[in-house]
Amino acid sequence: MPLLTLYPLLFWLSGYSIATEITGPTTVNGLERGSLTVRCVYSSHWETYLKWWCRGAVWRDCKILVKTDGSEQEVKRDRVSIKDNQKNHTFTVTMEDLMKTDADTYWCGIERTGSDNGVPVQVTIDPAPVTPEETSSSPTLTGHHLDNRHNLLKLSVLLPLIFAILLLLSVAASLLAWRMMKRQQKGTAAPGG
Repeated sequence: MPLLTLYPLLFWLSGYSIATEITGPTTVNGLERGSLTVRCVYSSHWETYLKWWCRGAVWRDCKILVKTDGSEQEVKRDRVSIKDNQKNHTFTVTMEDLMKTDADTYWCGIERTGSDNGVPVQVTIDPAPVTPEETSSSPTLTGHHLDNRHNLLKLSVLLPLIFAILLLLSVAASLLAWRMMKRQQKGTAAPGG
């Protein structure tokens, strides 16, 4: 039991706040060259505190990309904007003109005295669909160069399906063999009986 009381202390010492005061999505997907929006929700007593969006897997080392100014005005910096809605206790982060290199761990956070409150959000960027114009203007771009993840997806669906079919066939063959053996036993037992 004493070890359980040390966990909050360890989190506090590491600079990571247990995110009970703020929540957000675990993962968010966006399309390359598109935009994505993340909505983070916070407890009511944090309305006037500054909210931020930072990038980096390690809490203490993440780089703040954009921060509110304490009002409900949208703040924009480069391709990222943040807007606080204090009545709804939410703030929204929008990332625009997404690139594959934007895929990373980000954090929704609230600035406060001591350790900030924060929650991690994993951002993934999917490749943009290839338009007919792009295909005709770049003849070297072929389907097998676009994205190997589609092949992995096909394998992740096909392998279990093939395994299930093989399993069903082996069960059916076993049942058939069992029935044939039973018939042979009845056939040999009947004349001698």
